[in-house]
Amino acid sequence: MGLFYETPVYPMSKAFTKESDADDDEDVQLPALSAGGKNYMTPAGYAVLRAELLDLMDNERPTIVDVVHWAASNGDRSENGDYLYGKKRLREIDRRIRFLTKRLEIAEVTEPSLHFGSDQVFFGATVTYADPAGAQRSIRIMGIDEADSARGEVSWVSPIARTLLKARVGDELTLMTPHGPLLIEVLQVAYPPPAVA
Repeated sequence: MGLFYETPVYPMSKAFTKESDADDDEDVQLPALSAGGKNYMTPAGYAVLRAELLDLMDNERPTIVDVVHWAASNGDRSENGDYLYGKKRLREIDRRIRFLTKRLEIAEVTEPSLHFGSDQVFFGATVTYADPAGAQRSIRIMGIDEADSARGEVSWVSPIARTLLKARVGDELTLMTPHGPLLIEVLQVAYPPPAVA
């Protein structure tokens, strides 16, 4: 009777195999939305995302496809930097196109100027509030995909926005922070004026 030796099988690093980059092609996780699944954004925010989507589809993607086609015609693809980079860039572009398409499909475009003159906090409001020490801060409540913290904008699903929404000037609210509850007072609510037709 012969002896059978079982050869151990060790997982190989992806660097030594010819696996596809399917893992790289997974969709990027979308930022969380409310239970209703609405993706509120301003008309300007919608226009920016739509312009980016159209630019990717009409300009950038066709250009990279041409580069990859040219690089593939040069022969050996395994060490062809233009080909490898182009394929990687195409995956990134396609992932971004899928992301933008999904976000725009569920977009709920809301015009903040409809509330011009109101003292109640709704989406698109610029709110000034103060803490008990008297420190004041102004924020603008924006969509998840358009809020820019460097410009004082916060997403409408952020803790501060959720605390402020539907409040009025003079209301005192409790904001839950990592350091515990913080009492804040709404000092001012402003909206952009309606566009003149």
